[in-house]
Amino acid sequence: MNRLLIELKKEAKAMASALPVPVFYRDLETQIEFARDMFFDHPLVIRLQEDVLPFLYDEYAHGVYHSKKVAIEAGAIILKEGEEMDPDRVRELVLLAQFCGLLHDSCRLDAEHAQRGAETSKVILKNYPISERSKELIAESIARHEAFKPEKPIDNDPELKLLSGALYDADKFRWGPDNFSTTLWEICDYEDWTIDEIMDKFPKGLDIIKSIETTFRTETGQKYGPEMIAQGISIGTAIYEKLTELSKDPKYQPDDRTERNI
Repeated sequence: MNRLLIELKKEAKAMASALPVPVFYRDLETQIEFARDMFFDHPLVIRLQEDVLPFLYDEYAHGVYHSKKVAIEAGAIILKEGEEMDPDRVRELVLLAQFCGLLHDSCRLDAEHAQRGAETSKVILKNYPISERSKELIAESIARHEAFKPEKPIDNDPELKLLSGALYDADKFRWGPDNFSTTLWEICDYEDWTIDEIMDKFPKGLDIIKSIETTFRTETGQKYGPEMIAQGISIGTAIYEKLTELSKDPKYQPDDRTERNI
């Protein structure tokens, strides 16, 4: 990775660390702790962590770290949204949410990655001791998790609406500070973009992130998601200004050596 990008990555991480902890993590501390315990203790979740590993893309910022956060936070959203539901069924849906989180980006680099991920989830889960109904809920939720796609209405299946909404919202939480502390830099490195290419893409990227703010699907996501997006935008705007300024500094001009990999 170019020296300038390395410096900006460090600065973005520092900015993210300096921000207040999003209210989601304070208000839902109990739910997150329950979901985290399930993620690390439930035998089927542990089994799936191992089975899905070959399908994840750590070098493209959609690997273990991303999937773990989505799985845990989707589970926490289910717990919050399901406070008036049957507790046993809610716990089952938390388990399915964690499956969704682990599996949703299993085909991230494919065209139509959400639909391909849904199909792949059925293959991976074929011999898992869960019901066909559960496998269908997982697959359909994964098929619906992509942003900027027309959302098919869900009229007669409140569990699918809850599960798919929780997956979508937990995934889109990552478009906040996470986007500038990890995701952006790994994608830049993977795609081998030049500084000029990054500067050209940056304003449009910020607009896309901003547009996520109004797309959250659960009440929990709608309440807490916009703060995360706003934090991401604040970091991104500052980093873009810094990038524009430092790109003119002679010491950051490329030399003849290949400066790749952190």
